[in-house]
Amino acid sequence: MVLEDASAPAGPKVLAETSRDRTDNRFPLAMLNGVSARDAALSVRFRAIDGQVDQAAGLVLRYRDDRNYYVARANALENNVRLYRVVDGRRIQFAGIDVPVPRDRWQTLGLRAEGERFEVWLDGRALFSSTDWTFTNAGQVGVWTKADSLTHFDSFEVEALR
Repeated sequence: MVLEDASAPAGPKVLAETSRDRTDNRFPLAMLNGVSARDAALSVRFRAIDGQVDQAAGLVLRYRDDRNYYVARANALENNVRLYRVVDGRRIQFAGIDVPVPRDRWQTLGLRAEGERFEVWLDGRALFSSTDWTFTNAGQVGVWTKADSLTHFDSFEVEALR
């Protein structure tokens, strides 16, 4: 849903997840229509506002369907950033780091993928890199949350590589 948020860096309108559904395995997605990428650099500004089960914001790449894709996720409740592959609906972590992810503050999450190599950033700081060959074809890109995360998104950027 599009909401007004006067604190948003790029203007007062944001994409927001507002559901308070506490289902742990609920992963709301918003995909960018008409954009498909295999190798790309993605970034989004986000503000984790609330959530009892989770306070997450994520970037999705190589999306085939809601059960198969990559996601880089920052979590303000757990203070960590993780990289997952979602295969047949099962989320499998293959990289990550514990790092402060402040609640109710605008931050920028970044994901860069070239071939099998992935790099993840938070606020311009490289956090980790990893490799994975699960999804090798181009797919849609978008943003992601989990469970009852109340999250605002702003300034979603996609740069095709190669």
